This record gives sequence, structure tokens and C-alpha cells, in this order.
Amino acid sequence: MNNKIRKSGHCKKILSPHYLCLLIPGYALLFVINGPYTPWNAFFWILPVWSTVFIDLWSPKEHRQPSDGHMRVPFDLLLFTLAGLQFATIVLLIYMATQLSWTTMPEIICSLVNIFAIKVVVGTSSSFSGIVVAHELIHRSNPVMHTLGRLLLSLECYEHFATEHIRGHHKNVGTNADPATARLGESYEAFWKRTISSQFRSAWQLENKRLGITESTLYDHRLFYHHVAQGLIFELLLLVTILWLFGIVALLVFLMQAYAAVRKLETVNYIQHWGLTRNPEHGNRVLSWDTDSWFTLNTLVGLSRHSDHHKNAARPFHKLCYRSENPKLPYGYFTLVFLSVFSNKQFQKLVNRQLHRYGLKTHTVTTLNFER
Repeated sequence: MNNKIRKSGHCKKILSPHYLCLLIPGYALLFVINGPYTPWNAFFWILPVWSTVFIDLWSPKEHRQPSDGHMRVPFDLLLFTLAGLQFATIVLLIYMATQLSWTTMPEIICSLVNIFAIKVVVGTSSSFSGIVVAHELIHRSNPVMHTLGRLLLSLECYEHFATEHIRGHHKNVGTNADPATARLGESYEAFWKRTISSQFRSAWQLENKRLGITESTLYDHRLFYHHVAQGLIFELLLLVTILWLFGIVALLVFLMQAYAAVRKLETVNYIQHWGLTRNPEHGNRVLSWDTDSWFTLNTLVGLSRHSDHHKNAARPFHKLCYRSENPKLPYGYFTLVFLSVFSNKQFQKLVNRQLHRYGLKTHTVTTLNFER
């Protein structure tokens, strides 16, 4: 009994920092519960979200290793809680959109400011807490958790990510065959234009290969078992339902938060592997950037220990290890996402400096030929 009590107490101590991941989705839920807002109030709801960039900039470093033997259930319950918050936020977001007024010019301006606030607050939550949680869940072997991850991705119209990420990205990371690996010298906007269509195409081809579909047709019965096709049908039904029950404004607001979430997700993809490639000198070594930011680690359920995730993809977030030998980004994800989008030259300058520091800038990706 004493051992069980000590084990439970130790688990709570380890779990405590991870409660920080509830901050953004909890804030987003409060935002949609109390909306719509006057223009000034809507603007003030945005400020705390923007402040995470500066909090992350000054975050202490976290080098602590996970402890052995602590219970897994509390950490899984935390994931289910985050998923529940995301579903509740999307439902209340749609209701909030129906309360916006468009009759007079002041009402139109007020509604537009509210929509901008939705993009920032809910878009951030849907990405950093919605898609990030989905990423954790789709790596689980438990079918319930895996399906829940796919449903969360569908709320952002990005269900195909479950196929491409696990069976495409993890296999091809650091090569030209991986659309989610940013090339050396590639800007974020160039990466964004390239990666979206390429990831979808890769996911579709992976499912075709799994099912033995060799010709493009809409009448093949095997498409019923095609995960990407299933995701598309579910997303289309979801969009039609929102339009039918709540109107065009609710649909546009839903699509906007999904777009904002995917933009932030792909910015994270951009910074996680920028300029890192596998080559003969590195052998089969998988290269990913880590960050030591305590704020990023605990807010994004361990995502920042990305190298260990690639080496042990099935390892749950609370078990990911700190690896001192892996290349490190100079700041956390929140700061670098901001720099990638709004000051890309500065981002590339900082990460190029890290490439030189770790002795990794030995060639450019354009000199390499990788095949599937």
C-alpha cells in the first residue's frame, strides 16, 4: 500500500508540469463561451496568446529525463481531457459565429474583429493543442486513441495527416522524398506551397498501395477502406452539416480556424527539420531539431523532444528522453514559429548558425538524389 501511495505521489509530481498543456485550450474555451465581444474586448483576448512568444523566448531550459515506472493512466486521461476541450471549443465556436451581426457598419466591423480574434485564439488552440494532441494519439496502437486522433484532425480538415505522417514522414524524414522536411535555404512560404499538396498526394498514394489500387477510379469498392477517402467524406459531411444547420458564416469561421491551425502545424513541421538531411556521413541517423524550452515541452505535450520521437515513434509523450547530443534550436517553438512566418530571414540566420555549431552544414540538399 505504501509503495502504491509513493508511486501515485511521484506520478503527480511528474504530471504537474504537463498540466500547462491545458492553458491554451482552456483559454480558447473561455473565449468562445463568452463571445462575441466588442472590438476592444476582442483585441484584449488576443494579447495573452501573442504573449506566449515572449514567455517562450525567456523560458528556462528543461533537461530532466523521464522517470521509470510511473503510471500511464493519468497522462492518457490528460490527452482525453484535451480532446474533449477541443471538441467543446469547436461546437461553441460555431454557436458564437451564429451570434455575429452584419446589419450596420459598426456591427460588421465588430464581427470582423471577432473573427480575427477567433483566428488567433481558436486557431492557435486548434493547432498547438488540437493537432498536437491528435499527433500523439495517432501514434498509439490503441484503436480508440488512434481513431480519436483521426477525428481531431478532421476538425481541421486534415485527416490525411494521420496516414502521411506515420507511414510517409517517419520513413522518409530528412530526404527529398519527404514533403514535410524543409530544405536548406527554403523559405516558409515556399515550404507551405510545396508541402500541402505533396503531403496529401503522398497520403493518397500510400493508401492506394496498401489496398492494391493501381488505377484512379471512383467506383473501386476498396475505396470504402481507403483511410484518406474516409477522411475526405467525413470532412465533407461535417462541412455540409455546419452549412445546413448554422449557415454560411459559421462554415467560413470553422474553415478559417482550420486554416489557421494547419498553417501553424506546418510551421512547426518547417522548423523541426529545416536544413537537416540524411546522407552517407550520417548513415541511417535520423536528424531532427530539438529545443530545450521548458514552456514548449510542457505546453505541447513533449513535441519538442522530436529526435527521440523519431527514434521511438510509439513512445508516449511523457516518456520522451532528453538527448544532449542532438542538435538544438536556439529558442522554443512559439518564438520560432513567429520568426519563421514574420521574419524568415532572421529564422534562417539563427538556424544556419546552429548548423555550423553542430557541424551539420556540409552540403546543400539540391546536390542529393533521394528516391522512395
